[in-house]
Amino acid sequence: MTHSEHTPSGELDAGQWSAPDADHDMTPPDGNAWDLLIIGGGTAGLVAAKTAAGFGASVLLVERDRTGGDCLWTGCVPSKALLAAAHAAADARAAARLGVHIDSVRVDFAEVMEHVRLAITTIEPEDAPAALRAAGVRVVHGTARLSGPDTAVVDGATITFRQALLATGSAPAVLDIPGLADADPLTSDSIWQLDHLPPRLLVLGGGSIGCELGQAFARLGSQVTIVESAPTLLPREDPMAATMLFAAFAEEGIAVGNGGKVASVSRDEDGRSTVSFSNGTLRVDAILVAVGRRPRTRDLGLERAGVDTDERGYVVVSDRLQTSNPRIWAAGDLTGHPQFTHTAGVHASTAASNAVLGLRRTVDTATIPRVTFTQPEVAAFGVSPHQAAAAGLTVRDIHHDHVDRAIADDSTRGITRLVLDRKGRVVGASIVGPRAGESLAELVLAARHGLRARPRRRDARLPHLRRRCLEGRDRRGAGRFDQPDGRPCHPGARLGPAPPRLTLNTDDRLTTVKCWTASRPSSRPR
Repeated sequence: MTHSEHTPSGELDAGQWSAPDADHDMTPPDGNAWDLLIIGGGTAGLVAAKTAAGFGASVLLVERDRTGGDCLWTGCVPSKALLAAAHAAADARAAARLGVHIDSVRVDFAEVMEHVRLAITTIEPEDAPAALRAAGVRVVHGTARLSGPDTAVVDGATITFRQALLATGSAPAVLDIPGLADADPLTSDSIWQLDHLPPRLLVLGGGSIGCELGQAFARLGSQVTIVESAPTLLPREDPMAATMLFAAFAEEGIAVGNGGKVASVSRDEDGRSTVSFSNGTLRVDAILVAVGRRPRTRDLGLERAGVDTDERGYVVVSDRLQTSNPRIWAAGDLTGHPQFTHTAGVHASTAASNAVLGLRRTVDTATIPRVTFTQPEVAAFGVSPHQAAAAGLTVRDIHHDHVDRAIADDSTRGITRLVLDRKGRVVGASIVGPRAGESLAELVLAARHGLRARPRRRDARLPHLRRRCLEGRDRRGAGRFDQPDGRPCHPGARLGPAPPRLTLNTDDRLTTVKCWTASRPSSRPR
């Protein structure tokens, strides 16, 4: 989540950032040791620093490049800004199906990238050293390496800590393919430096990053080919979801090669590249490598500090995010947990609380949601539907061509698949469709609170708003909030502590969800 290797065009580089913003005095307030040393200033580092400082701990954060990490500079923010432009272009082209006719859609790639950079610069102050200092955190620009169980060296200066948190994140993985390095391949870090749209783009990797960026560049005007070595796109997702996304890509003219492997790459005199496969060649203007990420754990001095790593280089942590050195904790991508910004933030807060307060809070990795922001979106968590039968679980399917909102929007390509255990509890879900990630959040809540699905044929007392994926045409059994004894709750109810239950229809055409058990709001002022 940090130590970004590339600087978006027009942005301040690490040297410019450090001169006015970073601190240089690393003397702890008590003159002896820092309560918490944090190495890495990405999402995990930022959240941990503010959490610990909020408890009154002395916190030193060391970042070698720019605070904000991959999420701000090369990940979440720029990718979502690019996707917004790409989806806007696609929606304009497809508006005729709704009776809105647009004669032509022109994409100015330079203006699109300016929009991307504007999004970054608008958000950047929230993650800047000044914001951290305002929260009581000391920020130093430099390279930190552990030198012992409770010491580290920052650019030649030795510091002592009572607790430390590793939050150095991950970097794009590279492929060892003959000739690829000479072709100057792009990654999810460096693609933001482009100042022109590549006419022909090859994407190596059909996971979330490859699919999102591949579709975005296709919608902006590139001729895109995605090559995935696995049999399907999005290999970790439900095959039905992958099939639906494949169909959407085919309609948009995106070529997909599953099970393909690159044999070699050669750089041509005109700057283009010829990519050789076992069954032919492809000539392209740019190559994007999106085959996963690797942890940034090299040169951290982990062995000297007694911190173990696994065979892939990820830091080994307990369910409390403690490493093999009880003084040192880790959060974010370098732990091998799902590599999402929301995971890094939640885990960092947990780790910082445990480190500073001596708590024993644990993390739950079974219900971490994930979303691929293509159109249609693909969102999932927990047990995948295609794994349900082997585990003795039940799958309920809701096809979106029976969902009123989807029909009204003329976007019926999609499906909601719920995985239920023998007691009817939600243990997984997969949703394909517009705003699938928003619909998934309610199902994650259901799983975390052990909600059960059971047939119900009564009118709703507190129905949901008309959601895209969770409500069908038959209104019987629409979701409602219940108190533990089954009485309907007050419309302004607060969340209550008792275990709630989930109401679902058994009819495959419909499902709605009630999420929280609630209690009446207190009459006392809050």
